[in-house]
Amino acid sequence: MSTFNILKREEVSANNQAIFDNLNKALGFVPNLYATYAHSDTALENYLNFANAKTSLSAKEKEVVNLAVSQVNDCIYCLSAHTAIGKMNGFTEAQILELRAGYSTINTKFDALAKLAKNITENRGKTDQDVLENYFNAGYTKGNLIDTIALVGDKTISNYVHSTTLVPVDFPLAQPLKLETI
Repeated sequence: MSTFNILKREEVSANNQAIFDNLNKALGFVPNLYATYAHSDTALENYLNFANAKTSLSAKEKEVVNLAVSQVNDCIYCLSAHTAIGKMNGFTEAQILELRAGYSTINTKFDALAKLAKNITENRGKTDQDVLENYFNAGYTKGNLIDTIALVGDKTISNYVHSTTLVPVDFPLAQPLKLETI
């Protein structure tokens, strides 16, 4: 298998160098996955524009979707990154594990959102109508639905980039999800 090296600033295009500088300033480092996008002269900027676009979802709601989708897609990189980001947004480890499993016991809106994100991802967009109805009954709108679907797509892109390139995870590793059996 071909391996993907983690590009350094001096190995990327001038446009990507500027993005690396901004990431270093904002985060203190360039995440390996973002450096992988920089193998393309355009993909990193395009991805970051998409990922940072305006949305009707709050930062916590975005993490609900990111965690549920990354679990379905079995992406350890994104699970690790979004576990860290989820904690920065106020979720506990136990709450993060629930969200990864596609539900929430702390908030009915998060529960409906996690179930929807999981269902969309598992069914490749052929959403179960009961799950969708539950989402709307929790107070979400059609506009929220479109933003949620866009976020599922956003996260799936990164999941696939990592699953294909297998670049090293540079966040604390997310613990395995162990679901209780009944």
